[in-house]
Amino acid sequence: MIQRIVTGALALALFMVFLFLGHVWFAMFMLLLSLIGYFEYVRITQNKVGQFSSVLGFVFVIYLVLPWTEMGISLFESLTLESVIWGMLLLFLLTSVFSKNKQDIKKISLLFLGAIYIGFGFHYMALTLFLEDGLFWALFIFISIWLTDSGAYFSGLIFGKHPLWPSISPKKTIEGSIGGIIITLLSAIIFSFLSPHLLELKQAIILAISISIFSQLGDLIQSAYKRVYDVKDSGTILPGHGGILDRCDSWIIVFPLLHLFHIL
Repeated sequence: MIQRIVTGALALALFMVFLFLGHVWFAMFMLLLSLIGYFEYVRITQNKVGQFSSVLGFVFVIYLVLPWTEMGISLFESLTLESVIWGMLLLFLLTSVFSKNKQDIKKISLLFLGAIYIGFGFHYMALTLFLEDGLFWALFIFISIWLTDSGAYFSGLIFGKHPLWPSISPKKTIEGSIGGIIITLLSAIIFSFLSPHLLELKQAIILAISISIFSQLGDLIQSAYKRVYDVKDSGTILPGHGGILDRCDSWIIVFPLLHLFHIL
């Protein structure tokens, strides 16, 4: 437990440094985390990091994560997202042809899926800071996710009796899930009270419920695919916590949701 607390405190401090440095610094930090996360994903899905399809996945992640236009880089402005995704899909599929199926379609499909899953997730984290009042929104979302996680854990520890989804994550409980939502809701109301010009009460409630529910679903998504491969932690880079994907599984789902469905 002490190791977990110390690691968490140091990781949080480093995270906050890059968050307050802002914009490009935070974007590059998100890129670093995404590449480590994709490395973990490649290992989880039993692919080789050095094979061509994996390397292609790393390149795809780099393209997806960085908000090129917002960073003032016009190199890719003539390319649409659809054309890049289709082009990458073609390259992934051709890998099975040119390797004569030594890199089979099942594993290549997983690498393509992982690049989109991780690439889009970290892209919208980085993009949030480029919004008007981006620091406020980034803090609000990250704190809401962290409180959901902590609230669910402690509520489950104290009140938990009924399993939430035992076949996927045996320790999670319905009481813990509800507790996470309630604590996140209270936090959002405080945010609204302190900054009513940025966050109206109705919006705070909608955001809190959306973030808390999909934060927990993001956690369950990762638990589901780790269970398929009989993996407890995605990595060991964070002693007491596991890997980057273990810490960022909720972020990867919540941030794209808020942006793409215009909830933010």
